[in-house]
Formats: sequence, structure tokens, C-alpha cells
Amino acid sequence: MPVMKSFFTKLLAKIPEFTNYLLAALVVLLISSLFPNNVKFKYNFAKGQTWTYADLRSPFDFPIKKTDQEIEKEIALLDKNFHPYYVYNSELISQKKNDFTQLVQSKIAMPYSDSLYKDIVENEAAYLRFGLSLIDSIYRKGIIKLDLKHLESESDFVINVLEKNTSKKRPLSSLYTTRTVNQPIVDMLADCGFKNCQFLLDPIQKVLAPNLIYSDSITQQLYKQSLANDITYSRGMVKKDQVIIRRQGIITDEIHQELTSFKEAYKTKVTQDKSANWIFFGYFLLTSLIMGVFVAFVKGHNPTIFRSLRQWIFLLMWLILFSYAVYLAVKYEMISLYVLPFCIVPIIIKNFYNARLALFTHIIVILIASFLSPLGYEFTFVQILAGIVVVLANVRTRYISKFFISIFYLFLVYQGAYLGLSLIEEGSIERLSMGTHGFTHGWLAMNVFLTLISYPLIPLIEKVFGFTSEITLVELSDMDKPLLRELSINAPGTLQHSLQVANLSEAAAKEIGANSLLVKVAALYHDIGKMIAPLNFIENQNGQNPHDEMDETQSAKAIIDHVTEGVKMAKKEGLPWVIINFIKTHHGTTRVEYFYRNYQKNNPDETIDESLFRYPGPNPKTKEESILMVADSVEAASKSLRNPTEQSINDIVDKIVNSKIENKQFVDSELSFEELESCKRVFKKLLKSIHHVRIEYPEEIKPSKTE
Repeated sequence: MPVMKSFFTKLLAKIPEFTNYLLAALVVLLISSLFPNNVKFKYNFAKGQTWTYADLRSPFDFPIKKTDQEIEKEIALLDKNFHPYYVYNSELISQKKNDFTQLVQSKIAMPYSDSLYKDIVENEAAYLRFGLSLIDSIYRKGIIKLDLKHLESESDFVINVLEKNTSKKRPLSSLYTTRTVNQPIVDMLADCGFKNCQFLLDPIQKVLAPNLIYSDSITQQLYKQSLANDITYSRGMVKKDQVIIRRQGIITDEIHQELTSFKEAYKTKVTQDKSANWIFFGYFLLTSLIMGVFVAFVKGHNPTIFRSLRQWIFLLMWLILFSYAVYLAVKYEMISLYVLPFCIVPIIIKNFYNARLALFTHIIVILIASFLSPLGYEFTFVQILAGIVVVLANVRTRYISKFFISIFYLFLVYQGAYLGLSLIEEGSIERLSMGTHGFTHGWLAMNVFLTLISYPLIPLIEKVFGFTSEITLVELSDMDKPLLRELSINAPGTLQHSLQVANLSEAAAKEIGANSLLVKVAALYHDIGKMIAPLNFIENQNGQNPHDEMDETQSAKAIIDHVTEGVKMAKKEGLPWVIINFIKTHHGTTRVEYFYRNYQKNNPDETIDESLFRYPGPNPKTKEESILMVADSVEAASKSLRNPTEQSINDIVDKIVNSKIENKQFVDSELSFEELESCKRVFKKLLKSIHHVRIEYPEEIKPSKTE
């Protein structure tokens, strides 16, 4: 039974780790589903570069695609020679003639006293015939209703007149418009040969309407047909087994176009011959390898992150977010991939963790994005270089001016890196304005602008994931914060002790590359529990000692309570958990040694319950918690030295550190022995400065009394 119980206990302890492995596997599946089902082209090439692969022979026939510039020229020529289509409405003529006849007859039926009216009545049929023939001639020439896009066209503008499935090209000058048709009617009526031809003007003007109407649907349909029939997208063929380029050959413009055409044909033809399942498996395998490396790195170098579901989700989130962003950008061709602000990842992660994890996560994100990106090695190179610069530039959001300066450096690196790659590809500065190069520089500028989003994102992520950013830590270090203000009033000696511990801890953390700001702020708050009974602690006493009225167990409890009370106060004030952990661990599970030994001395025959004299812990886990534990002890111990000397300070620091090691206070700590030695050197140096200890010169070079 005990064996089974132990087995299940270990199994339960492993559940969080198994959960994180399952999450990593789920992320691999999600990302793998985004990859294309066509094969990946196996050659990288650029204009002006040397072909470093073996001689390339075509495995099949394929057409050589025209360049975008060539196709654009052909389309521009087509646009120039293509004319819009206006439909000739023949049914309108007979309808308008009937309308004209009715108008004339109704007008003749009205009584007139004019002498000319008699001529109209007597020659009604002749007037009608003339009016109808005039309408015929006008409609035969055509009255056009110009579409809005053609209103400003010149008189030599040509249209296609479509009548009964046949079309004729007609210049605009050969047609009437609603504005130009009236004057020809007046002129023709003046020569009609009758006495009162002006009688017909009003009926004719009333019935005339445009009989040439623009058809956008027919125009677009025939335009697309012209594109399909008249525009050729290829020029020549490459036959099977024909050499495309020899090894060490230079990739000229012509060869570059052949390679580009081969790449498109290869993806289409080879994908048809291969199984999509194998392609998926290939992408799945590569993604799994990348994720495996990522898991191994985090577990090996940041085990506390891997053990925390919340922190592990935070890291995996970036892989999923940017994978889907790249997928959508490629699929819908909405934006260039160069506009995606990948450098947000290292900036935010470095604010909560360290530069190594930030850079490694960024590289993992870029490697996965490169599988989804059609841009080739240039994209990967530019983005990884930018991430390295962001980490080296030490982008710190707590210094807004430095933050913007670092972002400016990022802008310069992006622009310089892409300019260098463009020069390699194009071979001259003059050609960079052509094609997409100019646009890409604009996209990169937008990328840098979007990277600024990382600043407001940090407080949001801090709240969602329960992290503590540098911005929050700087705010907490303000001495006007309620807890620190109360500490200065109620326990001024403790505040002075905390300030000294903060200085020691900060210096040691900087020495070993730990989070110096975090440990400094934690040191300010680590003893806030002493405010409950400040006189129980020697640094706040002024002659009277409350422990004189207590026995050893009561005194020990009074001392130990400052940890539990401090935790309660910190929770009530809403301090971050990372600070609360420092309060819990700054004494670990050590004993209140002075009162323990006194009790042992006064009760030699009694079995002592050590739990009455031991802090509740836990022991420190992080480097920063370990540094604070040692700094707190050495600072307090150094004050007990009556005449501190260099040797006595060295001895007491060594003694305290050795005691912590012997009492197994660092068994769970990430702090290495080498780093602990570095911290000891810093503590010794600063304590000597604090206590004004002069360097002990060798006898032969001791300074004189006048020095």
C-alpha cells in the first residue's frame, strides 16, 4: 500500500507537466493545419547571385512566364486600344415615331387662327413624313448617353456600338449627344420646304431620347475576353532536360525569370504527383522538431515557467498568434508580411523574463512563420536580425525615452537590412525604386510603428496573466506608496534596514544578471509585517525591549509572525504575487536561532519542538529570492559587529552563507554556487563601504598618520 500511494503521489505531481506537453502537441497540430498542401521549392535564388547548386536541368516542359512589368505594358496597350460598348436600342425608334405622330395629330386638332395653320392641315401627311424621316436620320446617326466615366472624353474618343450582335467603332464626333442634337434639328427644319416647319420642332424635341446606352456588364465581359485572348503570360518554353543554369553561373534577369517560372511550374506539377498527406506529415515533423527544441529550452533554462500552466500558455500564445497572422496575410493577400510586428514578442517577453528567453522565443516564432511565408530567406534573415537588435538594445518600457530610441534603432536596422538584400538582388541603386522594393520599405516603417503597441500591451498582459512588469515595479518603489509610508512612520528602523537590503540585493543581482529592479522593490516590502509590533525588533527599539517580558517561545512567535502578518498586509494592499513570494521566502525555513538556543540552554532535558522556532517558509526558488535572503541576513548581522573590520565582515558573510547552505535553504533555488560566490563578493565590498572600513595596507606600505 505505501508503494502504491507513493506511485500515485508521483503521478499526480506529474499531471501539470503532462498537461503542458499536451498543450505543446496541440499547438503543433493547430499550426501544422495552416501549412499549404503543395510542395516546398528546394532552391533559393536572387538576381545577381551565383548559383551554388549543381547544374539545374528541367525535369519537364514548362513555359517561361513574362515579368510583371511586361504584362503591365501589354495590359496598358490593351486598355489604350480597348473601347467601351454602347448598345444601340432599335426598338426605341419605332416607339418614338408613334409618340411623334400622336403629338402632331393632337396639336393639329387644336383650333388655330394663324394663317399658316391652314397649310399644316392641308399638308398634314407631308409634315408627318418629313418629321418622321428627320427622326429616322437623327437616330440612324445615334444619340448617345455618355457614362459618367466618359463625360470628359475628347471628340476623337471611340466607342463600340453594339447592334444585333455586331459592333462598329464610332468616334464620339460622329454621334449626337442630348446637348448637341437640338441645333441640327433646327437647321434641318429650316430647309424642310414647307411654310411652317417650326411647328414640328416641339414634338420632335419632346420625343427624342438617347438610343445608345453604355453597358458595363458587356464591356467588362468583353474586356476580360480580350485579356484572355490578347494578353500572353508566357514567352517561350523550356524543354525537358534543358539546362536552366550551370553551377557557379550568375543569375541574370533572364535566368531569374526562368527560375521563377520553374518554381511555379514545379509546385503545380509535383504537387499533383505527390500525396498531400506526406506533405502535411513533413510540415508536422518540422513543426514538432521546432516545438521539441522550444520545450527542451524552456524546461532546461526556465523550469519554473514550464511548471506553470499560466506562464506556458503565455509563451505558446505568441506562436499561435503570429502563425495565424502570417497565414491570413498570405491567404487573403491583404497586407505584406513585412508589416507584421514580430518584434513585439521579444520586447514583451523580456519585460517579464530575460533576454535569452525573449530571443529564443522570437527565433521559434520566425522559424514557424518562415514555413508559412512565400518570401524566402530574406524574410527570415530580416526578422531574426531585428529580434537580435531589440534584445541587444535593451528595450525597457519603464524608460519611455529609451523605449522610443530603441524603436528608432529597430527602424534603422529594418531599413538597412532590407536595403542590403535589395542591392544584392537588383545590383544597382537605380533599380530599387522599381517593383515592390519601395513599398516594402513603407511596410517596414509601418511595422516599426505597430511595434509601439507593445507599450500599452504590457499592462494588459500583466493583468490577464498575473505578471509584474517593470512599469508596476517602478510604481511600487515610490516611497509615497501607503505601505512604505506607514513603514517609515511606524517602523523607521525597519525602513532603514530595508533600504540597505535593497541596495545590497540590487548590486548583487546586477552582478549575476538577475532582475535587479524586482529584488530591489521586494527588499523594500519584505519586512512590512514588522509594523504590527515594531518594538519587537531591535532596529526599532529605543531602550525598552518587549522580549524581556516574554519567554523564548513567545519571543520566537513574535519574530516569526512578521512574515505571516506581512503576507496578509501585502494581499490586502493588492501587491503582486511575485512580491508576496519574497515576503514568504526571505527567511526560508530557518530557525530563530537566538531564542532557540536560549530555550535549549534553559531547558536542557526537554525535547524541543523545533516548529515553534522555525519560519514557515517556503525556501527561496528564484535567484532573486535567494539573493534577498542572504542580503537580509548579512545586513542585519553586520550591525551586530561592534568594531567592524574587513576581516570581521568577510567572516560574517561567509558564516551566514555557509549556514544557509548547511540548513538546505538553497536546495530549490536556481542560484548556482558560482553566482552565490559573486554575490558574496558584492556583499563584502558594500558592507565595508557602509561601515567605513579602511583597506588594511601591508606593514611596509602603511600610510603615515598624516595621510
